[in-house]
Amino acid sequence: LLGLAFLPCIAGAYFGSQFNFAAVMGNFWVTIIAFFAFFYGMCFMIEKNRYNNTGVSLLMVFTFGMGVLLSPLLQYSLSFSNGAEIIGIAAAMTAAVFFTMAAMARRTKMNMNSLGRFLIVGIVVLMVGVVANMFFQIPALSLTISAGFVVFSSLLIMYQVRTVIDGGENSHISAALTIFISIYNIFSSLLHILLSLTGED
Repeated sequence: LLGLAFLPCIAGAYFGSQFNFAAVMGNFWVTIIAFFAFFYGMCFMIEKNRYNNTGVSLLMVFTFGMGVLLSPLLQYSLSFSNGAEIIGIAAAMTAAVFFTMAAMARRTKMNMNSLGRFLIVGIVVLMVGVVANMFFQIPALSLTISAGFVVFSSLLIMYQVRTVIDGGENSHISAALTIFISIYNIFSSLLHILLSLTGED
């Protein structure tokens, strides 16, 4: 299911690029409001249907939409002469992080309850940082937030995989949703960091 979820995401990214989604949205605050409304609204609906086929359909709609929302960053990346290479590196690094954390989840002896509490604190701190950066637009803060999302999402993958192994998660839809969001965050954050370090800005 997780693998299938990336097919609509790729289609959404292509669709958004073809129709210049960034230009259509235009206003920054309109884009932000639309993103949060779509993201949290769809997550809520998917979780409400986490045990039936409607949840699977909603998950595919969600990943398509997330692909569309990713298209402006991909278009920006491709505006550099080395943009395709940077996207490829970010994708390879994301895959490496995913497989590493999944492998660690199978072998870890870490207390998952403690990790869960740490992740709750982590997401609160990150969201405060995200909201603050919307107003201050500080490049250093933006990079720090991206690095924080890479670390947070990597640990979340390990936590979710371990929870599935231990039988603490009984919905494959919820597990796929959580891991998809984590991989999405890792890729977009790594791409942001790589663009700032190697892009021809």
